[in-house]
Amino acid sequence: MSVLQVAVVPGDGIGIEVTAQAVRVLEQVLDQAGAGLNLDYFDLGANRYLETGDILTEADQEALARHQAILLGAVGDPRVAPGILERGLLLKLRFGFDQYVNLRPSFYYPGVDSPLQHPDGTDLVVVREGTEGLYVGNGGSVRTGTPQEIATESSINTAYAVERVVRYAFELAASRPAQHLTLVHKTNVLVHAGGLWQRQVEAVAQHFPQVQVDYAHIDAATIYLVKDPQRFDVIVTDNLFGDILTDEAAAITGGIGLAASANLNPEGRFPSMFEPVHGSAPDIAGQGIADPIAAIGSVELLLANNGFPAEAERVRQAIMADMTWRAENPGQRRSTAEVGDAVLAALN
Repeated sequence: MSVLQVAVVPGDGIGIEVTAQAVRVLEQVLDQAGAGLNLDYFDLGANRYLETGDILTEADQEALARHQAILLGAVGDPRVAPGILERGLLLKLRFGFDQYVNLRPSFYYPGVDSPLQHPDGTDLVVVREGTEGLYVGNGGSVRTGTPQEIATESSINTAYAVERVVRYAFELAASRPAQHLTLVHKTNVLVHAGGLWQRQVEAVAQHFPQVQVDYAHIDAATIYLVKDPQRFDVIVTDNLFGDILTDEAAAITGGIGLAASANLNPEGRFPSMFEPVHGSAPDIAGQGIADPIAAIGSVELLLANNGFPAEAERVRQAIMADMTWRAENPGQRRSTAEVGDAVLAALN
């Protein structure tokens, strides 16, 4: 019997609550499949940092590396200055475990509130490069705090990293019905980085003749997402543009409270990390009212990327069943645990 090794990092705020429901779903679907599951919990949130000053130690990373996947709830706490936990935990894990694909599917569930008039049929995936770009921290400031302050941030793009994320995006596009890939960048202004991305897409496209390829500037893509999101299938883009587009894509399909994500090391040399897109929401933490669907959707991605495609599809169908119930029962409020119960019932 195969045993899936999963590290669980509930994190802060509602992360603890939604992760508990996601774990319930993971346990049940694997039990029904006759597969084993080993869970190890890690306290890597704000409380630990405030008590010890530690965020992610070398020992923590070594322990996490012994797992196939990391299930993360959410991190963030108003007692901790912005950026400390994000850089010290999230980005450190993504960079340290070479999670170079940030995968963000956006699917419109009929009946869900959307700011769009015609969201039906929206089904896209953003493949965002996760280890380069402006997020590497290559920059600095001089004369800080003075009227003469100079601050710089340099975007790092290597042919190696761009090629591998582009190839992953093509493979994904080739596996989907539409077989369509869009490169999003700003090649008319960012001519050096943009040119590198464009050339890598053109080169990899030669190996995927079945995939239709097009291009959109980042500013145009933000407009297309709200005017005609159905035009997109797979979007491939850099770290910053992907960060912006994925939140917009989540907003038009029901909000970031429904959005799941994966930070993948596709070769499996390091564990991949799966997390809901939303934050720790300290204003509602402890009330038991946070929606766990995004965390449960992250379990779907975890299963799909760790050798359990049938089980991932079962979780997807259970989520679909719950979203259909919501559309048929507008205004009905449920607790975090009640949503978890409903998804578990749909798995039976």
